[in-house]
Amino acid sequence: MKKIPLPVAATTTAAVTVLALAGTHIAPAGAAQSTAPAAPTAATADDAVTHKDNQRVPKGAAWTQHYFPSSDGSGTDLHADVLLPEDLPRGKKVPVILSVGAYFGHSGELTDEKWKKTGPSGRFKDLVEGGDLFERGYALVQVDLRGFGGSSGCLDYMGKGEQADVKAAIDWAAKQPWSTGKVGMYGKSYDATTALVGNNLDQDALKAVVAQEPVWDMYRLTRSNRVPKLGGVLAPNTYNQVAQLPPLPDDQKRYKKNNQYELKHPECAAYNTDNNLKADPEDPYWRQRDLAKQAKGSDTPLFFTQGFIESNTTPEAMQEYLAGHKGTERAWLGQWDHVRGNSRTEDGRLEMGRPNWFKEVMSFYDQQLKGTDPTTDHPAFAIQDSTGTWRAQDTWPESDRSADVPLRDGSYVDKGEPGGSASHLTWSEPVERDVRVTGTPRIRMDAEGSGNVMVKLYDAAPDGSAVMFDQQVAMADGSGRVAVDLKSTDWRLKAGHSLAVEIGTVQDGAWVDTPTGDRIKVSDAHLSLSVDDPADDKATEGKRSPYLDTYVKMYTKKELPTRAPSFTVPAARD
Repeated sequence: MKKIPLPVAATTTAAVTVLALAGTHIAPAGAAQSTAPAAPTAATADDAVTHKDNQRVPKGAAWTQHYFPSSDGSGTDLHADVLLPEDLPRGKKVPVILSVGAYFGHSGELTDEKWKKTGPSGRFKDLVEGGDLFERGYALVQVDLRGFGGSSGCLDYMGKGEQADVKAAIDWAAKQPWSTGKVGMYGKSYDATTALVGNNLDQDALKAVVAQEPVWDMYRLTRSNRVPKLGGVLAPNTYNQVAQLPPLPDDQKRYKKNNQYELKHPECAAYNTDNNLKADPEDPYWRQRDLAKQAKGSDTPLFFTQGFIESNTTPEAMQEYLAGHKGTERAWLGQWDHVRGNSRTEDGRLEMGRPNWFKEVMSFYDQQLKGTDPTTDHPAFAIQDSTGTWRAQDTWPESDRSADVPLRDGSYVDKGEPGGSASHLTWSEPVERDVRVTGTPRIRMDAEGSGNVMVKLYDAAPDGSAVMFDQQVAMADGSGRVAVDLKSTDWRLKAGHSLAVEIGTVQDGAWVDTPTGDRIKVSDAHLSLSVDDPADDKATEGKRSPYLDTYVKMYTKKELPTRAPSFTVPAARD
């Protein structure tokens, strides 16, 4: 930062007291100063701070802070931390990597991390270092959504307010004097979801989106066909707490004022909590947050990751989003939990199993933001199925055949716990050769009675053990017909294995269900499947995700009750 000279006037008694209490040595009045004043460690819009003066600033970067209004005319004041290459010549322009989210507050991402001095969030330190961001000539801009960090307003959980913030951030980043006008968004989880919002907004300046484990539809993060998810019940309180994280003592006055907005407006937390209780997916609150529907006709180049067995931001509405998106698509899909493309286990194994995350990401950005042709021919889609092997595809899903298979009639009691009457099963004939269930299975049935419906798909081995690989929950409301999408999947049934379908009461703590005690009679049930032949796979680099073994261990039943086979899994080819 530019050094600010101290005034010549004698130091006041009050100032001496403050400095002395802080443990600062005070030279006697009139004595010569032996050292120059310390450089400030908090950036402003005009005076940048580097790593030399504040170790929270990444090496090679110059940090400044800025404020600008949201785009909805609400008066919401948005805060941005800007990191530019430290040696950027005056007048030189660079493309911008933008992230907009809830986790960039100076005191911490999810909790107060007890920093002694303010500074930009290190949330994407891995991108900065792994992507050599500043050496490659990029800016990184981190913008606090309304209600978080240094931005004013009430948090809006991906609603029109937060969408307006994303629009404003893209426009602001594109118009800065150091910006080429080309913006790429980056994120994981919440800020990956705002990146999907960016795509949906159709902003000319947005040239690329990288989204790791995003939410495709906010309702389906919170509920499954009217049945609350535990994570959805807890999420409002989590984000209310994040929004109320304190500023740091040396934060700017404007930052502190904006930061205190939620504390001074208790209606913010109430709005967020109360609206999340709405069960109807067609309620205007949720329709406003259905990102999959809003993606129709969008075309921003998109690079994303999605774990099929992910426990947090599950693969629901993903296929619908991709069907509406018309731009370039790149993806890593596979058998992992809520992790980043570069995440490693404690013993050093890659969580997703595939190397060179940042190499692929930066090649994607270089192509879309700088017009640089890739030097490596990366596959459009790199996909890991349930055997842990990776294949390359031009798109996803790719299937050889789709079919509806009929399921047995039966009944169960909606009692919310396991037992002989809690579910009924339908088994397939063993498959003659390996076949992959891919895409998004869908089930339709007549359900007589009122209560919860849980559908599970099992990969059943010849020894009777079975792995649950897909599931979904819904409500039978007495109207008769139930039709729901399961989660998207990519699971291989090996030769000799069977597909077992269980329909019954909810027996999983991931949902907060209310059992009715009714007996639910199921008839005319059909399961829609898309299948693919693994023999056609084109191999690509990658190892088995470590989490896959954990998942299989967690979700394997040693003995699944057997039934006489009543349907055949469609063969990928005759």
